[in-house]
Amino acid sequence: MKNHSLIESAKRVLEIEQQAISELNQYIDDTFTQACELMLDCVGRVIVIGMGKSGHIGNKVAATLASTGTPSFFVHPGEASHGDLGMITADDVVLLISNSGETGEVVGIIPVIKRIGARVISMTGNPSSTMAQQADIHLCIKVSQEACPLGLAPTASTTATLVMGDALAVALLEARGFTADDFALSHPGGSLGKRLLLTLEDIMHKGSDVPMTPAGSSIKEALFEMSAKGLGMTAIIDEKAQLCGLFTDGDLRRVIEQKVDLHNDTIDSVMTICCTTASSDMLAAEALNIMEKKRINGLIVIDENKHPIGALNTQDLLRAGVL
Repeated sequence: MKNHSLIESAKRVLEIEQQAISELNQYIDDTFTQACELMLDCVGRVIVIGMGKSGHIGNKVAATLASTGTPSFFVHPGEASHGDLGMITADDVVLLISNSGETGEVVGIIPVIKRIGARVISMTGNPSSTMAQQADIHLCIKVSQEACPLGLAPTASTTATLVMGDALAVALLEARGFTADDFALSHPGGSLGKRLLLTLEDIMHKGSDVPMTPAGSSIKEALFEMSAKGLGMTAIIDEKAQLCGLFTDGDLRRVIEQKVDLHNDTIDSVMTICCTTASSDMLAAEALNIMEKKRINGLIVIDENKHPIGALNTQDLLRAGVL
């Protein structure tokens, strides 16, 4: 019975918070557009300010804005009153967050922010509040009820605030034409950075480690080269050292089924002529997409003259943290 009660309580919270998000639809209007345009035109920074739970949400909103093309940072209102207001300039837009719209620490610094010359956007659950009235633009985040049964702990209201912040960030991202490459510049660390920034030049096998077999060689000679280099494939090159084909482990399985003479038949008769290749400046993430779509396990990298200069397989992508 106790477990049932806990589950019912959790489900009730989800229903209330889902409803709170749905209620935000009515507030995505011309005012939302005006807020986005003000932030797009901002030549300084978008500075987010909030107290308590709104401050925690504000920190996340500022971080999301900053990582998606809108330079932003969070300022605690208490610290703002003791020197951090010096971080704000006339070129900035200040986003104030408070569910009640009457948070004393925030309301108290609005006159100073306006004197500095920064534009103000407020995000509150009360359109008649002091913060709503004193802001240049007000975004309503009113919810019909909190998920807390006492109606005291910020729950549905903080969820609505977070979602509105995400809506602003994504709308601005799309308006700026923000790309994956732009995103990578602010996320160079970890697997995300690797996926977005690594090129094949960074991870491919080079020089003598590239498996290459001259055209006219026997299938057996090609197998020796494949075994020696351990990439599950070998590039077939002509007399000008240009790529003319590819032979892989998959090709070997088909050859064995056809009962081809490994000692006497040439690699030319069984190689894949129209093989997929890549350039050294291709993003590793792009190479992974190509390999997944074509269901292949490796790629030969060629230069502008069709000379093989590198090779890689899925294990290389895995070791690099791309896969």
